[in-house]
Amino acid sequence: MITKEELEQLLPKLEQDRIEKTTSVNDAQKFGEAICAFANDLANHKLPGYLIVGAYDDGRKAGMKITEQNLQTLLSFRTDGRIVPPPSMVVSKFEFFDGELAVVEVQPHFLPPVRFNGRVYIRAGARRGIANEADERLLTEKRTAFARTFDVTPCKGSTLEDISIELFKLRYLPSAIASDILAENHRDLKEQLASLKFYDLKEDCPTYAGILMFGTNPRFYIPGAYVQYVRFKGDDEASDFDYEFRFEGDLTTQLGQMEEFIRANIVKTVLPELGGEYVSVYPLRALKELLFNAVIHKDYQSNAPIKFYEFSDRIEISNAGGLYGKARPENFPNENDYRNPALSEAVKNLGYVNGFNIGVKAAMAALKKNGSPEAEFIKDQPASFLVKIFKR
Repeated sequence: MITKEELEQLLPKLEQDRIEKTTSVNDAQKFGEAICAFANDLANHKLPGYLIVGAYDDGRKAGMKITEQNLQTLLSFRTDGRIVPPPSMVVSKFEFFDGELAVVEVQPHFLPPVRFNGRVYIRAGARRGIANEADERLLTEKRTAFARTFDVTPCKGSTLEDISIELFKLRYLPSAIASDILAENHRDLKEQLASLKFYDLKEDCPTYAGILMFGTNPRFYIPGAYVQYVRFKGDDEASDFDYEFRFEGDLTTQLGQMEEFIRANIVKTVLPELGGEYVSVYPLRALKELLFNAVIHKDYQSNAPIKFYEFSDRIEISNAGGLYGKARPENFPNENDYRNPALSEAVKNLGYVNGFNIGVKAAMAALKKNGSPEAEFIKDQPASFLVKIFKR
């Protein structure tokens, strides 16, 4: 993070593609556009950009007081889903005799284009605006050059015929792209898919994220791309089971079916005591968040499915792939990282999750509100992750 001394040297400089100053503390639109533009780093500086709140364009401080609420407003852009994929950013406050400043330091994203409310914002010199088709193509090519996650790598051997174009155009595009941008879109299909990380233009084939989200037969290319539900009669896998089902096919459809299945077949309400309130045996929000968390974070290079097992006293959800990147057993669930960032972005755009890095916390809160026992997380295994949700 920038130091106070470095900030003082930066303040007198005119606005450029790595600096933006403002005296507004509540202009969410301006904040979101600036953070998005810095994350896209169109000029490819490979250096952070700075949004400085509390200073005039010429660098003079505006004599403002920066509150904790102001800082939280800025920090919310990191997780609330308005910016996808989520930006890597730090928010700090600096105190001077002639006013306080809030500084947002935004790192260039390794997975551009980054969008704010469905629009790609960029900076070119002092100008901030919406990217045109040429700008987006540059950002897409920059991503391809240093993509490092499995979901954005090309699924070699696949073609456009392996994905449902109708599903992409009718179901996904309206949820991911602002309506005015969509109406002006004259790019061909491959460029549209590539801009959203579902197609690799260099290899001329869909990415694994494209196959997972819209594939007509994802398991042909990714054998472990399914969720196996089993309902056992007893409390372990050695007991008999009375029902088994596989959720397989494109995730755009399957995630909705999983939610409806949980709602219809697992979530039941009970009256614990006469005159009390009805509660759930398993709260819907908790099961949904934890199952979708497994889908997002699974290691899809493994042939093992996601296991969604219901026992007589608990539910277990397990997936191949342990904690990833910055996430460690000692900082879970406060720290998060994305094994499949393009897949996470797609699931967020479709509305199946409400934000980034909040799914596990939301599940824990739902269990507590329902009066359920705390979930148990087996999080110290390098090749797997398991959560146990106990019956109320």
